[in-house]
Amino acid sequence: MIYLFLSILSSTGIFILFKSFKKYNVNTLQAIVVNYFTACILGSYLYETEIDPITIANSTWFYRAIFLGFLFIAIFNVMALTVQKNGLSVASVAGKMSVIIPIIFGIIVFNESVRFIKIFGIILALIAVYLTSIKERDNIVLTQSIYLPILLFIGSGTIDTLVNYFAPDDKIPLFSATIFGIAFCVGLFVLIYKSARKTSRFEIKSIPFGVALGTINYASIYYLLKALRVDGYETSTVFTINNVTIVAFSTLIGLILFKEKISLKNWIGIIIAIVSIIIVTLK
Repeated sequence: MIYLFLSILSSTGIFILFKSFKKYNVNTLQAIVVNYFTACILGSYLYETEIDPITIANSTWFYRAIFLGFLFIAIFNVMALTVQKNGLSVASVAGKMSVIIPIIFGIIVFNESVRFIKIFGIILALIAVYLTSIKERDNIVLTQSIYLPILLFIGSGTIDTLVNYFAPDDKIPLFSATIFGIAFCVGLFVLIYKSARKTSRFEIKSIPFGVALGTINYASIYYLLKALRVDGYETSTVFTINNVTIVAFSTLIGLILFKEKISLKNWIGIIIAIVSIIIVTLK
């Protein structure tokens, strides 16, 4: 359970950093690229065996890691566009509700248990995610660019599912590092392209924020994969607890650190989240 707790803590830290980006006017894309580089280096360092690029390129999971690296960058851009076109609440709900995809995948592919109490807990968790994420202040326009939240929903759920399904049990640090390395290369190409067109200049302050983000971003994925491999915990249970707890924690931290307003719906969502976690963890 310690792995799941560390994953939740790291993912909540990502929320705090993204909030800080806005406060200190950090270039998000630049920090994201630095973040991927940092996560790649960290994963390589934590892999205890000597790294051989040729062996990696010939491994069965290499092309899967390349696909996921491209998907990481693509879904990040979709998320940014969703926030701009449809509002923050729509992006948040679409991203977090995508947890249903790895849950269904776990039940179908891994033949995980389907008990009434567990299904009831998962449904409660989805309701909690919606109520906790929604912000009454946002100007939500679902009819505008409706395809964006749909793509975000599918993309986020696909990433969670495939990272777990593709990751080799004995090479989690190396697999994660490869994904982040590919994402870094793609992001670096975008930055160079923008720089050549003189649409943006690299800012030094993006480096420390990117390094901090990369450290906790790597930790969130590493510990989530470790939690998914603990005997006795099913994929559907881990993903449900992980997502709903992150949403609840992030909302409370927004209240405490950033003085955000929490509506009655948000409080109800937090309470339902706690209830759903208790139900889902029941054996």
